Amino acid sequence: MRRVAYFFGSAAAAGAGTYVVIYLYRWQWQRAILCGVLLLVVEVMLLGIVLLGRLARIEERMRDADRRQEDVLARLREKEARPAGDRFRWLEEPTSRTYVFVPVLMVTGVLLSGLAWIVQRIASATARPTAERRLAGRLAVLAAPGPARDADPNGMDDPRGIDELDDLPPIGVGARGRRGRTARVLVVSAVGVTLVGALVMGLADLTQTREEDAKNSEATSLLLKVDMRGTNMTAERESLAARQLWERCRDSTSVPLNRATLGTLGDGLFAGVVQPALTDHDRMRLRGCLEDTGLDRTHLTVVGIGDADADDD
Repeated sequence: MRRVAYFFGSAAAAGAGTYVVIYLYRWQWQRAILCGVLLLVVEVMLLGIVLLGRLARIEERMRDADRRQEDVLARLREKEARPAGDRFRWLEEPTSRTYVFVPVLMVTGVLLSGLAWIVQRIASATARPTAERRLAGRLAVLAAPGPARDADPNGMDDPRGIDELDDLPPIGVGARGRRGRTARVLVVSAVGVTLVGALVMGLADLTQTREEDAKNSEATSLLLKVDMRGTNMTAERESLAARQLWERCRDSTSVPLNRATLGTLGDGLFAGVVQPALTDHDRMRLRGCLEDTGLDRTHLTVVGIGDADADDD
């Protein structure tokens, strides 16, 4: 169940983040804010799921620790409840004389240990080194092979070419495993940094404002459609809503609009003309502002946009 929640939460977060970027690119601020709030809610939900899982594991560990503590306490109480006279019962039976055997046995062990030490000292003082050489020669066949030796011109091995075992680099399964993990971490980090860099550069290239050449036309015309939901939505209300959105979005372009007129065509259609002619980037900014969610129960759609000359009707 938790994996399903992670999957749907991650999908919702990815979708909300994607549309935040899209609406910011389209200059639709209200929709971008809504998607940003949704993204924040999903992230808080995922964080809450992770924290609840961690708290559940901590509580389970605390319960296990309490159970183990209770078991240990019960065992200690059982030991305390035992009678103390049962520990050294053989000392409390005066009728039996067998307990005297224990001190005698201990003294005998001490005497035998001293005698063995004397024999060992005498043997080490009288031993000949040839015995040790013979023993070393017999055990030489069991020794591990040494490292590679430098060849001598006379066919003899040079003992000076033998490296010490402590000087050799440690090579083992653990070292190879650590090197492999380090290499994988480095590769994954490099790929992640490359992807993030490419994503940032791509978004920067898409969203940056560039200076564009002015249009040869004198004006830009727009065809708008206003849709309103609810009762008593008359033509006057549609015209008022369209003019409110139109006047609010006059300042959304990078160049000041000297003239911006809006006329009604009937059936919720309106025609607007702005001067001077808008560049492609300003057209996108004006379209995004007009189509953004600005008024309650009102949606405006830009049906068409194009250049207009002074000779056009």
